[in-house]
Amino acid sequence: KPKNSANVVTVQAETKSVVVATCEAMDGKPAATIKWLGSVGGNHTTNTTNGPDGTVTVRSEYRLVPTAADNGREVTCMVEQKTQERPWAHTVQLSVEYPPSVSIEGYDNNWYVGRSDAVLLCMASGNPVPTTITWTAASGAMPDTVEVSGNKLTVRKVDDAVNTTFICEVKNKHGASRHQITTIVIGHKTVASD
Repeated sequence: KPKNSANVVTVQAETKSVVVATCEAMDGKPAATIKWLGSVGGNHTTNTTNGPDGTVTVRSEYRLVPTAADNGREVTCMVEQKTQERPWAHTVQLSVEYPPSVSIEGYDNNWYVGRSDAVLLCMASGNPVPTTITWTAASGAMPDTVEVSGNKLTVRKVDDAVNTTFICEVKNKHGASRHQITTIVIGHKTVASD
């Protein structure tokens, strides 16, 4: 029986085809057949090495042009060989690293003077997960009524000082991304009419 293994290869999102997973059936007799199952649209190359004792090691590399959307998707390596009762299958999750993207959520266009606890959330994605999230105000110093905790910016009490543009910047080892939102303070509470 061959000794089977399947492994993921961590890659960066890019425009050329690279190896994202490998599968090996070591020292089998006769040689095993390796197939890949998955809907990620890659292709594979397989090579065999003959051992001195008549055994054969079959190694297959699965390749694709990795995008951020492929991160976490699955491919399965299936090894078929005469001495195994049934095919050996192992699923690996692709690991694709990519620079962050960011958006700001929570602004409802109803920041009136005197409103308390208005919240903005900096929503970031990236692999690895962004290591730094930085809030800044375009007007310079962050207004006194603003509290920042990680990806959350809370305005404890809305006043004219928060009539500004808030910028959230996120970074991981592959790059940085920023998003900004201009908050407009209104003089009174907007009442929704029926």
